[in-house]
Amino acid sequence: MSSSSLAAVGREATVEMPVIEAADRSAALSPDGGTDQRSIPCPRPTRDGDADGDTAESAGKAGPEAAPRQATPTAGTPTATATATPDVDAAQAAAVLAVMVDDEPANGTTAVLPYAVSSASRRTRPLRAWMLVAPVDLAALLAPLLLTDRFWKGTLFTAALTMTIFVSGGLYHARRHVSLLDELPGLCGRLLASSAIVSIIAALRHDSVEYMATFMRGVALSAGLVIVGRAVSRTVTLIARKRRWVEHNAVIIGSGPIGVDLARLLRRYPQYGLRFAGFVDAVNPRSSASASGADAGSADTDETDAAARGAAGAERPSRSMPLLGGLDDLEKLIPLVESDVLIIADIDCPEAELMEVLRSPACERCDLWAVPRLWGSRFHGTRPDHIGAIPVVQIRHTTLSGPRWAAKRASDIAFASLALILLSPVLLLCAVATFLEGGRGIFFYQERIGRHGKPFKVIKFRSMRPVDEHESQTNWSIANDQRVGPVGRFMRRTSLDELPQLWNILRGDMTVVGPRPERPYFVEKFSAEHPDYAMRHRVPVGLTGLAQVSGLRGDTPISDRARFDNYYIENWSLWLDLKVLLRTIAEVFRGGGR
Repeated sequence: MSSSSLAAVGREATVEMPVIEAADRSAALSPDGGTDQRSIPCPRPTRDGDADGDTAESAGKAGPEAAPRQATPTAGTPTATATATPDVDAAQAAAVLAVMVDDEPANGTTAVLPYAVSSASRRTRPLRAWMLVAPVDLAALLAPLLLTDRFWKGTLFTAALTMTIFVSGGLYHARRHVSLLDELPGLCGRLLASSAIVSIIAALRHDSVEYMATFMRGVALSAGLVIVGRAVSRTVTLIARKRRWVEHNAVIIGSGPIGVDLARLLRRYPQYGLRFAGFVDAVNPRSSASASGADAGSADTDETDAAARGAAGAERPSRSMPLLGGLDDLEKLIPLVESDVLIIADIDCPEAELMEVLRSPACERCDLWAVPRLWGSRFHGTRPDHIGAIPVVQIRHTTLSGPRWAAKRASDIAFASLALILLSPVLLLCAVATFLEGGRGIFFYQERIGRHGKPFKVIKFRSMRPVDEHESQTNWSIANDQRVGPVGRFMRRTSLDELPQLWNILRGDMTVVGPRPERPYFVEKFSAEHPDYAMRHRVPVGLTGLAQVSGLRGDTPISDRARFDNYYIENWSLWLDLKVLLRTIAEVFRGGGR
């Protein structure tokens, strides 16, 4: 189906479309992620002059299986429409033929073709909400400088403080339902907090009432301009969304009733900024098709087999609900349909299986939203959001990347550099004590596994000499080993033997706070025994970690360590790093090491 023929359908052309089986859609995915256009039936455009009776008559002659289900517009029923643009790629148009089930019975299902991607939305895909709002806020906060430069220092400080408060309060996060009135309470509260802090600092530095009054008038002016700027930016955002200049492809995970409602809402209301690209469900379409074929081949079996086939069919998605693919195909489908957003609806699968898929690199690059299971429950600390009154919450990324990783890496370099300078006398004393107790070779190098399974050499002060390399790699604990001398035992108890790893941090092998590195032998062993253990390596390993300051050192359950490490990764913040560091310092002085 060429681009020109698709464009000829018209901007709002009613199409008749056979329901596409999940197996047909899955077959369109080649192993290299491409598409086979022949394996997906394309919709045939119909004209307004075509008579429904002719279609029904021809369908009756050809038999019930050959009769396509036609999208007939009725009152209160969404019509099957396709918004065509000339620049639509034919392969993509064939690959994203996802349909939805309307309120009609299964034998009269209305198949809906998602509208084609516009050229404008293709160009604006990299845009995010903060790229418009943040510059407008900054310009409003710096506006008093256009009137006078007398208070330039105070104005710059006010702008920096206010932007920091806005970022920490989540005022630059993406929202599906955009409304200034929803943002106004949080916006005003943070502006008041910023103004109060600035006024207190200014009052402590200046005694002049006239100076304070003039300066605070500038602060009030900038606060008012921020609100006006928000109103303008939100209006621009809504106009761009409604005209489909800015929209992101969304794949809905789960094809149940909630998923179907979300798909309808995204088609009807473009102000949410999302384009429905298709469904993905837990049942793999390939396995479903195989099971269906096996059932058809054994149609003459006894009643017990027939009942078993009926039960198996009830567990699979409805045959009138075609899918882009199964959950296992999601990573391959995301680049195929150019998806930017994933919405978790009512998928029926174990949470561990879903999380394993969502932690894949392709899913990590998408914005993740979820429909909460307990409707009516409030999420404290987050502003409520919804798509057509269906509540949705945005899920944080579970890996450190982008600005978050840049902030963590900058703090690591600053901390490691300062610590090496301040602790240089302690490092020298430890080196001398190690040399006096065991002679040359004060440093101990051992292979450990870092981020994404990459091996590196960790550096420690030597506390004993292993018999050979095999013992070094496979001996789990030396807590009661008689070869550990008094100096080595003291350094291990106070964790001073770990200080040379500050150099690993500067090199980028490690971070200050993170999951502790382990040897390859035990990484392979623990990953096979505990499914969540390998997920620790999503981030760089650390000098100290949440599990260690929580008492999980030495001979403690590996499952508990993995759980604490993954909790740290998925809830990371600079404050959490600082909290772990403070608890680590307390452990060192308390002597709570190995």
